Amino acid sequence: METTTPITCSDSYDHQNTQESCIRGHIIACGGGADHKDKGGERGLRKKVKRFFHSKASSNSSGVNSSSVAMASFETSYRGKLTPRPSVVIPATPAAARGGSNKRALLCGVTYSHEHRYKLKGTANDVSNMKNLLTNTFGYPAECIRILSDDPFAQDLIPTKKNIENSLKWLVEGCKWGDSLVFYFSGHGLRQPDFQDDEIDGYDETICPVDFLKEGMILDNDINKTIVWPLKAGVRLHAIVDACHSGTILDLEHVYNRKQRTWINNLPPSGARKSTSGGLAISISACEDDKMAADTTVFTKKKMNGAMTYILTEIVKENPQITYGVLLDKMANHIENINSERWIKSRIIRKVLRHKTIQEPMLSSSTKFEVYDTKFIL
Repeated sequence: METTTPITCSDSYDHQNTQESCIRGHIIACGGGADHKDKGGERGLRKKVKRFFHSKASSNSSGVNSSSVAMASFETSYRGKLTPRPSVVIPATPAAARGGSNKRALLCGVTYSHEHRYKLKGTANDVSNMKNLLTNTFGYPAECIRILSDDPFAQDLIPTKKNIENSLKWLVEGCKWGDSLVFYFSGHGLRQPDFQDDEIDGYDETICPVDFLKEGMILDNDINKTIVWPLKAGVRLHAIVDACHSGTILDLEHVYNRKQRTWINNLPPSGARKSTSGGLAISISACEDDKMAADTTVFTKKKMNGAMTYILTEIVKENPQITYGVLLDKMANHIENINSERWIKSRIIRKVLRHKTIQEPMLSSSTKFEVYDTKFIL
């Protein structure tokens, strides 16, 4: 990983179970305690997903696994209500058009500001925190960081489905030995039934672009093919995904169990390819596939942040030589303290929050490695 054969970067976009849908619960700190604010419309979204997928699972026998098909019922109800800023479609930039560096990052933060019921308030802060970590701690050149954001105060390009897909191709295109790549996403995540028998739990995980109600979600299968398959020997990719149901969003072959300190097999039952081309892919996600992530003001009292992103960036900034194992332990301990000290003591808050407490992050990888002997280096 010390070899520095340059990777080339394109233009910079720099600025300072079926029934479960993403809730990305908002945990608001109030005075000495905390309160939870359910996002309006989330129950309706969950019911729509449930009705659609129950009927789809019972009627589909053709092996269809399409995000556009999966969102068909949403389009019927919501088409015409989407009014995001006019977007620019980003082409996948030819490698020859880039400058030299062995680091490249794609940061996506989606607020869904055009659809109030699903709006998230912390994703712009998440992207800012991740960008600062990459530039200040790991030496990523600003011109090699592409940012997609629908923050109304930002000037970045919009995280539409097409733009995210093209930017994922940009991220890995022309990668060579010694390259370090980062894909970061903060936004909504969903699940849908798996019709190809390549998921152990029977569900595909997805991320939601800003236009997902119209254009559909981006499936874990497609993310895997786009940014995992092309990784050549000597190339290292980190995906950090702060979204609900994101545990195996890259469909990597090994999942780490922190409590048992062992790697668990995540190979697809169908035998479908999920591997790299010799490189290394590592994913850190906000929660397990059947759990939900959280936005919170617990940390700053003023700004909303994705809980996983804030905790991870703060720990790594304070411990730049930290290993993966110690990082996971510190994050888990920090989350446990927050859950117990700020919420669980209150019977009322506990009843309101139910399962929306901050979840432990999840680590997965294309290759098993010694997590307590390996430094966390992006």
